[in-house]
Amino acid sequence: MNGFYSRYLQVALRFLPFAIAFLRDRRRFLFVGPPRQVTEDAHRRRAERMTETMLELGPAFVKVGQVLSTRPDVVPPTYTDVFATLQDEVPEDSGGDPRTVLEEVLSDELDLSTLEPIAGGSLAFVYTVEHGNERIALKVRRPNIVREIKRDLRVIRALVPILVVFADERQRYSLENVADDFEEIILDELDFEREAQMMLEIRENFDDDDRIVVPAVHEDLTSERVLAMEYVTGAKVTDEDALEARGVDQSNIARLIARTYLKMGLVDGVFHADPHPGNLTVTADGRLVIYDFGMSERLDPNEQADIVSLYRSLVHRDVDSLLNTLIALDVLEPSVDRVAVRQVLELVIENLEGRSVITWRLIITELLSMLHDFPFRIPPDVMLLVRVGTVGEGVCRTLDPEFDFIAVTREFLVDYGFIRGELETLFEELRDDLRASAPVVARMPARFDHVFGQLERGELVVRTRPVESTKTSDGATGYAVLAGSLFVAASILAFHERPYEIAGLALAIVFLVAYVWRRRAG
Repeated sequence: MNGFYSRYLQVALRFLPFAIAFLRDRRRFLFVGPPRQVTEDAHRRRAERMTETMLELGPAFVKVGQVLSTRPDVVPPTYTDVFATLQDEVPEDSGGDPRTVLEEVLSDELDLSTLEPIAGGSLAFVYTVEHGNERIALKVRRPNIVREIKRDLRVIRALVPILVVFADERQRYSLENVADDFEEIILDELDFEREAQMMLEIRENFDDDDRIVVPAVHEDLTSERVLAMEYVTGAKVTDEDALEARGVDQSNIARLIARTYLKMGLVDGVFHADPHPGNLTVTADGRLVIYDFGMSERLDPNEQADIVSLYRSLVHRDVDSLLNTLIALDVLEPSVDRVAVRQVLELVIENLEGRSVITWRLIITELLSMLHDFPFRIPPDVMLLVRVGTVGEGVCRTLDPEFDFIAVTREFLVDYGFIRGELETLFEELRDDLRASAPVVARMPARFDHVFGQLERGELVVRTRPVESTKTSDGATGYAVLAGSLFVAASILAFHERPYEIAGLALAIVFLVAYVWRRRAG
């Protein structure tokens, strides 16, 4: 069983103290007693110890931690914040020496004596090597990593049913699917042929934008275990001194990053889902370079339309559209109590409108924390989009502390025709109102002509009930009412071909003067 049982025991024992701590949070004496009051600092320290445990347990658990950082439906916000700091810098020989893979598959094509290591992750190691007249980059999968990952995924899948038993009812819906979600994301990331295809598609989508650099793929040297690509260097996107030396405006780079990722998700349907600072650099001439496409995803047209609807709903504060979109994305079950959810979403919008600064992380945190009473989960595609938003926005706000996610998103949606601009919306509403009113306005002259004809012939009689006069009655009020009515009638009659409005205006003035005179006389 490739050490499954020993690994299961090892993992269970390492996480047992955390399980006991969480159980005691709910019941001080594990199964009885009141809940404990645990401060946020205590939760943060616990989350930091959990990240250390994940790092020690190896690549699969590092990836689990990174995935959990985008799963507020599974873990509390404090833990997602800490897990988001997990980096997978791993020694070159961890999980087997990647050079043995190169010697096996590329020793005839490349001079491996020119090999130089430049970076290491939990799943792969990156080298540069001479190829013809240039140096290229090689991303090499660690030799034993697939076997280890599959074993650890089986361990996780075996532990999930135990977690479900002790989890809150609202978390069970997500936990029951979490092992499948982990497996889909991690195994995709291990397939370098898939990653190469993603790179080719995204590079082609930005062919007409010389501000974006996606390294070219050497398809003849690429396989499931090795990804060969153009070697592009640049300064880390958060290196303030380097950007200043290049004359790069950090606010412009922040906007470029945001619009680039919005375009990938909403326009192209193929997106890079790991925009942390280590995967983004700026070239000497100020272009944005994107690396590491292992965590990438493709949306089908329906998913893409739903994501567009999600952004549009958030920008417009459209509660009904937001509810329908969350159901369409499988975040909420179709059988959910729509009235109750709608009330919660209205509260979310009210809470957000009361904030001076609205960020993507705040929107997601507020939304999911308010939905905690309903069964919901975050599907893998949506989870990756959440990761793009939270990680990418963090980079943008590091570059520009005043970065406004909502404003940039609204501008993007207008530019690409997903929503109309404010002025265009105003004119559209006015045009709709005029279209609805046109038939009524067109019939008005004929109706007024008919009414005035009846007046002239004495056929129109207005019946009123006599009212007992009082000492406090004001006889001038009738003149005011007549004057106001005639002013309104004159404005309407202006559309008629005959000059009835002149007579109406003259009478209105007469009654207005009579009103003023009676008031002064009284």
